[in-house]
Amino acid sequence: MKALVRPALAFVAIGLVLYAAVYYAAERLVYRTGDSNPFFKISMLEAPQVDWVILGASHAMPLDFGDFNALMERETGLDIVNLAAQGTGPLYNRFALEQFLSQHRTGNVLYVLDSFAFRSKTWNEDRFADAKLLARTPLDRSLLARFTGYCINEGVDPRALADYVTGFSKINNRNRFEQDIWEGEAQFERTHKPSKSADAKRIEYLYPEGADDETVFARYVGELRALIETAKGQGSTVVGIKLPVPKRFHDLLPDEAAFDEAMSELFAAEGAPFHDFSLTMDESKFYFDTDHLNRTGLTEFFNRHLKPLLASAAPAAAAVLSLRSPADGPPAERK
Repeated sequence: MKALVRPALAFVAIGLVLYAAVYYAAERLVYRTGDSNPFFKISMLEAPQVDWVILGASHAMPLDFGDFNALMERETGLDIVNLAAQGTGPLYNRFALEQFLSQHRTGNVLYVLDSFAFRSKTWNEDRFADAKLLARTPLDRSLLARFTGYCINEGVDPRALADYVTGFSKINNRNRFEQDIWEGEAQFERTHKPSKSADAKRIEYLYPEGADDETVFARYVGELRALIETAKGQGSTVVGIKLPVPKRFHDLLPDEAAFDEAMSELFAAEGAPFHDFSLTMDESKFYFDTDHLNRTGLTEFFNRHLKPLLASAAPAAAAVLSLRSPADGPPAERK
């Protein structure tokens, strides 16, 4: 029996070394192919403070498609970082904001609101376990500690943390050599042809549990309140907006009036502005799919509504935390 112990230990040691080598290579690829993941952007950001941080789900993501973020910065003279991620609700967005604020400061936070993100854990706790997000999230000690806290205190599945620590999704990412770009970005220049069936399928996807559970809704409204208070506690101004969607799509959103009322009350109670632009741009020429603005639509929205809102920004907070050491990650430039 003892004769077998040493070979067994050697076998395990070799396996661990090989795994560590593969893990290291996968982690390097995260930096080489990174783009849209919010935690990748935070890790690569060199500026100690910015004027705006944008949070939200996929409706906010086109604001960083291609050169659009750079265009907004040129037009406003402001520094803007977009930390939105596909299908993420207020819990995940608070997670991202807390990580950002642990290393940087922002004068303002723009939260792009979507009612679906407040109606299911699918878009909140479950997003922490999403393999596509984990595969592009850099390993970071402070993020690891924060992730652990969310597992303990916020109901996030510990298996998501295990995946993050072991790099399982990174190592098994079939698209590891491809740039981390959401598929919607490839459609940014196109114009969508309206389809009732496509609209219906999209609504079914966004609201897998419907919109009737008020306990769930109240929980995630509370998460947004916590996010706002976190930002305010660091001296940041918070602004909530709803981006335009076609009226035919808006009419299908379940209990949207109740959502709008809840957001109006929450932002008013927090002393924060809330702007509803949902029905300001109905034409199909402005969208690349059922409900996302294309370049034409986003340019129109920016010039008509967003540019003056961003230009009214409060100055970035004066207090700044030290930047991370270069040893914690490779040097980089902002996108």
